[in-house]
Amino acid sequence: MTYLIRHTQQCYSSIRQQASKAQRRYINSASVGSPTPCQYSRLSRFWLATGGLTPTEHEDGHAKLIRAGYLRQSHAGIFHMLPLGERVLTKLENLIDKHMSHLGASKVSLSSISSQALWQQTNRLEGYGQELFRFADRKDVPYILAPTHEEEITSLVAKTIKSYKSLPLRLYQIGRKYRDEIRPRHGVLRSREFVMKDLYTFDHSLTSALKTYEEARAVYNQLFDELKLPYLVAEASSGDIGGDLSHEYHLPSPIGEDNVISCTDCSYVANEELAAARPVSPQENAEGGTTARVWRGISKDRKTLVNVWYPTSFTHPDVNTHALKSILPGLDSSIEDALPLWESTLNSNSSTDQRPQILNIVDYRLGQQFVDGLRAESVQLPVLPPQVEVDLSELDKQYVTSSSDGEPFNTIRIHDGDHCPRCTSGKLTVQKAIELGHTFHLGTKYSEALDAHVQVPAAMAEDGQVVSTKSDSMASVPMQMGCHGIGVSRIIGAVADHLADKRGLNWPRAIAPFEVVVIPGRNMDEDAMTVSQNLTASSGAVPPIDLILDDRAENFPWKLKDADLVGYPVIVVMGRKWTSDRLCEVQCRRLGSVENVPLEQLQDHVNKLLAQL
Repeated sequence: MTYLIRHTQQCYSSIRQQASKAQRRYINSASVGSPTPCQYSRLSRFWLATGGLTPTEHEDGHAKLIRAGYLRQSHAGIFHMLPLGERVLTKLENLIDKHMSHLGASKVSLSSISSQALWQQTNRLEGYGQELFRFADRKDVPYILAPTHEEEITSLVAKTIKSYKSLPLRLYQIGRKYRDEIRPRHGVLRSREFVMKDLYTFDHSLTSALKTYEEARAVYNQLFDELKLPYLVAEASSGDIGGDLSHEYHLPSPIGEDNVISCTDCSYVANEELAAARPVSPQENAEGGTTARVWRGISKDRKTLVNVWYPTSFTHPDVNTHALKSILPGLDSSIEDALPLWESTLNSNSSTDQRPQILNIVDYRLGQQFVDGLRAESVQLPVLPPQVEVDLSELDKQYVTSSSDGEPFNTIRIHDGDHCPRCTSGKLTVQKAIELGHTFHLGTKYSEALDAHVQVPAAMAEDGQVVSTKSDSMASVPMQMGCHGIGVSRIIGAVADHLADKRGLNWPRAIAPFEVVVIPGRNMDEDAMTVSQNLTASSGAVPPIDLILDDRAENFPWKLKDADLVGYPVIVVMGRKWTSDRLCEVQCRRLGSVENVPLEQLQDHVNKLLAQL
């Protein structure tokens, strides 16, 4: 019996060893992760969903992602990632992981579900409006699919961290977010389900928080530098997230939805919401006088009519609604015909209601003479159209001619050639761009609302810090927070569109699905393996090349076109030159390089190309 048991164990051990060897052999030939030396993948064992789709006349980057087999749309604004797309996504996440580790950040994974009650505590539930995916469970408890996680992470940390000695704390996650976009567009650039990286930072003081903010910005610069893309860093408005310090990271693109303003002579860069232009001097201003146009808007509560007076050399689309919201944050800029709504409020107004208002905002170019005429309610400058029958004496009328900091108020969007506000010689340029990332200093907006406090020695409390004294020596202060986001799936769409050409996609080395593809001619199976092994052999000085061998049973010209469409950074072709002279044709479309290279120089040559991508 003892012999039988021992013999059976030996048989099972032998079977396990054979299975392990077979598994290793399979991985060596069909790896789907980052390869180790002498490993490469084969397209015959990799699902590449290309073919069968005809290119359109004006094909953008998103259409190429579909045709090349990176993703497929499942529903409006919702996409499935296919194997190629998943590899790009994974590489991008690995790149982010690397740079977050440099910052000392720990990775978490928060649930995509958040409670509406938690969002009510920060007054953001209604602020997001209809963009929130809302639902209730069988007990009618209301939830949302989170578009962002400030509430959840603050609640988590508030229950865990109680002492300043546990700070600074830096936590990040990479996960799926949801926003019910009214009009999803440009594929993964504006979708209803998307992948985001969120870094949340917690400090005990403002000084420490601002230091953390600058460290996070430096890491962001390093990350985008590694992608080798011409990104812009713009001063930005914090919007619904909160806080008073933020920067955006943009990739210039003609399909971008943001306008980024930069100076030709200095380092000034800002997004359109925050950008300013230096007012022209009275000597340069030829717009003064009584000739003007008026743009009319209305507040969200429909009680304030906004008259924006500006020179006739501009038109309604030139009016800067971002600037107007600095005067009236409750402006509803989506309304095109404001008068009927305001008149309706006038007609329904009771004596106990707040009196309707007229807010006149005057562009500085029109000059003081125009403002005086407007205040005098002259016939040439009617505050209201003649058909509106209302006694102006019964209304509250206000006049705005300068910004909150006393500067002349500019109602017009910034145009190319406007004067830079930071230097005396520079002119401003306006570029369309795609936002890839955003950094925010949040302050105590969320920590105060969700009771995220820590104990600090009373002597460490900063001037102006909200302090709850627990004893003579200790005080409780709200944590200073930061939020730093990166649109992971958005980067995929932005890079695809930015680098694509007529032949196909082009990827930076850092996130390419494979760095190199080897395309052999017919009856070159053994030689193709030799070339692939030569390229992936460990050299010690540089990282191993992530390579895939196109060993599919397709014709040679089709595989070359397919490689261009997929966008491999480097293509190694084994054609006639290989047969006659043992030379590989190495193509790098992005660098405009095509060279015939012998096998013994192939790895060095390919690595030099990849180092530039």
